[in-house]
Amino acid sequence: MAVVDLISEMIRAVRVGGAGARLIRKTAPGARFAAFEGSGFHVITTGPCWLVSHDEPVRLDTGDIVLVTSGGEHGLSTEPLPLHDLPLVEMGPFPPAPGPADFEFLCGAYHLQRAPRYLRALPGLITVSPEPGRHPVLRSLVGLLTEDATGPGAAATLRAVLDLVLVQALRQWHEDNQGHGDDQGPPRVTHPGIAAALREIHDKPHHRWSVGTLSEAAGLPRAAFSRLFTAAVGQAPTAYLTGWRLHRAAQLLRDTDAPLARIASQVGYSTEFALSAAFRREYGVPPGRFRDTVPVLPSPTAR
Repeated sequence: MAVVDLISEMIRAVRVGGAGARLIRKTAPGARFAAFEGSGFHVITTGPCWLVSHDEPVRLDTGDIVLVTSGGEHGLSTEPLPLHDLPLVEMGPFPPAPGPADFEFLCGAYHLQRAPRYLRALPGLITVSPEPGRHPVLRSLVGLLTEDATGPGAAATLRAVLDLVLVQALRQWHEDNQGHGDDQGPPRVTHPGIAAALREIHDKPHHRWSVGTLSEAAGLPRAAFSRLFTAAVGQAPTAYLTGWRLHRAAQLLRDTDAPLARIASQVGYSTEFALSAAFRREYGVPPGRFRDTVPVLPSPTAR
């Protein structure tokens, strides 16, 4: 599956959540963001500052972007301080603080039941530095978002601009870190047998897969396949298969008007009741309520 296709799937997934953005001005020492259910990003409009987390601090300059892929705890500070030395930010649509500030940034977020699988497979915090010559589109979008988030009529256009910034930032990150080739699907793996099994799962979620049939597709003995798959992907084969089937079900619920029974057969569930139970465990809401969160958009993926 191509990187652009994965990003498109991710954008469709985050659109089911509420989107918001606000401009934040901070003086020393900075601000800490608690973990939340969703994904988001920060755009540094006036720097420099430091991104701090439970890993090594990263220096950020004006124009840099931080992608918070799955809502992990982090902070922005004037110095590379320990994360919990920073005061917690109060979340909400508050105006920026008046007066001088040591640094300023725009914060955008999608609040979700759960971050999409594609984003959960990426590093928790990603930094992107758009270069004027290489990334004029992203730099222009950042300027538009900064103006749009605080201007009149922001509610009407904010989500579209957030989507575009997120898409462009992820494209740049893939270019800078993983090249331009096709992806086998989240996550990227190098073992050809495991890559073949992942391709089968992604292309044929309706198939009656088992660890045995997947190991045959990988050309590996069953025990070796299970061990190598878990090491490469971070999940056992059956757990990954279930997650991908439910992700595809969420896409079909969101993008088509197909009945639940048909969707169940397309993603490998024998009945709509079996799909409903599994879907609720994964997303925290039944399929019908999930579908009601966005308008139905007919898609050629519905057969």
